[in-house]
Amino acid sequence: MLRALDIRDMLIIDRLELTFQPGLNALTGETGAGKSILLDSLGFVLGWRGRAELVRQGAAQGEVVAEFELPEGHPAHAILAEAGLPGGSELILRRVNTAEGRKTAWVNDRRCSGEVLRALSETLVELHGQHDDRGLLNPRGHRAMLDVYAGAEPQLAAVRAAWAEMARARKALAETEAAVAAVRSEEEFLRHSVGELDTLDPQPGEDAELDARRRMMQGAERIRDDVARAFALLGGDGAEGAMADAVRWLEGVADRAEGQLDEPIAALGRALIELGEAQDGVTACLEALDFNPVELEQTEERLFAIRALARKHDVAPDDLSGFADTLRARLGQLEAGDADLADRRAAVQTAQAAYDAAAEALGALRRKAAGRLDAAVMAELAPLKMERAVFQTQITPADPGPEGQDAVAFTVATNPGAPSGPLNKIASGGELSRFLLALKVCLSGDDSTRTMIFDEIDRGVGGATADAVGRRLAALAQGGQVLVVTHSPQVAARAAHHWRVQKHVADGQTLSTVLPLSEPDRIDEIARMVSGDVITDEARAAARSLLQA
Repeated sequence: MLRALDIRDMLIIDRLELTFQPGLNALTGETGAGKSILLDSLGFVLGWRGRAELVRQGAAQGEVVAEFELPEGHPAHAILAEAGLPGGSELILRRVNTAEGRKTAWVNDRRCSGEVLRALSETLVELHGQHDDRGLLNPRGHRAMLDVYAGAEPQLAAVRAAWAEMARARKALAETEAAVAAVRSEEEFLRHSVGELDTLDPQPGEDAELDARRRMMQGAERIRDDVARAFALLGGDGAEGAMADAVRWLEGVADRAEGQLDEPIAALGRALIELGEAQDGVTACLEALDFNPVELEQTEERLFAIRALARKHDVAPDDLSGFADTLRARLGQLEAGDADLADRRAAVQTAQAAYDAAAEALGALRRKAAGRLDAAVMAELAPLKMERAVFQTQITPADPGPEGQDAVAFTVATNPGAPSGPLNKIASGGELSRFLLALKVCLSGDDSTRTMIFDEIDRGVGGATADAVGRRLAALAQGGQVLVVTHSPQVAARAAHHWRVQKHVADGQTLSTVLPLSEPDRIDEIARMVSGDVITDEARAAARSLLQA
């Protein structure tokens, strides 16, 4: 609910502070007094697109502050949370427009964008009037309005879920089809490559082993002679024989050396052991250096084949085995592709059937609710002196989507037998106002979270019809808040709170102000609306009669 509106230096308003109340709030005044400026200022702080030049002449900037009361569970709380803005039971919107045209906005003292303001405004305020393209006159919103009237949220949730499941199933089918098509396009390459890899059967680490073996065999001829000569010098005719002779000679005289030869003899024993180990290692090396030239050729052929295959597939030699597994898996996709495609197509058909059933159930609910809405609107039109008019909710097939497969449009015919059409195309100004009011009364339900604004919705009507408009506005305001800009004394008399918009000249400037009216002031204002500039006693009596009716 709108609690307060503070306007500074906007158009012909220098400073204005308004405090609004629940129920029906009426704004009256002579034509040109500035009533529309209030709506322009409110639309500005709500982020609506309106007049380009709003700053009062001579002022550096204009500013509007709007204060709203947010009950628990109000949809604005979710928008604030999503935008990372502070919430609470009080919402303060502030927007500034400089003379150069720069606009800056705050929500609860935090900077925000115009998009956030507009999102909040959708939950805060509804504007209805002859030129309203945001609410009832916009066919794009008719389906949502009918769904709210029908209480179709469970059915809508089912349709959205079915649509999402169908989208997932179609995406999975498309991905499978693309994968199978890609594999089929390279089937010949895959089979040839897997055959090559299976024939060669490279193993991880084999490249390094073959390379080391190849280098050893290539160097064998160059080093074998030196190794063999070294082995001869280590054997019985060389170091081993000499050391054995030395030990034997020393042991023969050791008992006469008073123990001085014990340690040398022990050292020679150890040296003979180490010499034996050296001989074993050299023997192993000689055996390794003995190779068949054919083996070198075979080793080189396999090494080069592994490396060539690695270059061909742009992988490391040690990764060829894993790469072969990858190619086999892709071939497996091809072989299992037909089965996967059949499963995916069956899933799409199942999802499509579920969506069709959910959409049909939603459509049936909409058609049933449309009949109830048409009857309710027709019942409201009779007291508004439009008993010959015909209101009809048209439901036609539309492209399937997450909201179902129905297009909804509110249409009217001003007389029986006349062609029906969109509200804003068929009805005249006064008729349109009454259509909108009747429709809003029927659609409002228990939603009292938004402030409803009716801008001269009573234009073109008077007498009993204007009285009926006022009564319905008052009924609509029960439990909520309605602001009405009106020239009708019958409508103004039904208001619980009344303001008069008037102009005055100060220091050569024309300024607009808004005054809350006491009961005596209301009598004079309504009398002015009845009689014009000259307020007579008869007009005051008529005003009292309207206020007491």
